[in-house]
Amino acid sequence: MMSTPIPAGTTWRTSTRSQGNGACVEVAASSRLVAVRDTKNRNGGHLTLTRSAFDAFLDTMRERAQHLS
Repeated sequence: MMSTPIPAGTTWRTSTRSQGNGACVEVAASSRLVAVRDTKNRNGGHLTLTRSAFDAFLDTMRERAQHLS
């Protein structure tokens, strides 16, 4: 986990699974890094992870979601 400035012009996007209720996060990705921020508090900072750490996080979340189904 790192605190890294996000380059100007970075495109943030919300999940396609977002319900539109504001209870989601936005991500901005490059080839090496993924930044995550709270949609309701866009100026509150962001969490920056390496691409491999973010991919591992997503794999874990998908695995856990399968166990809940």
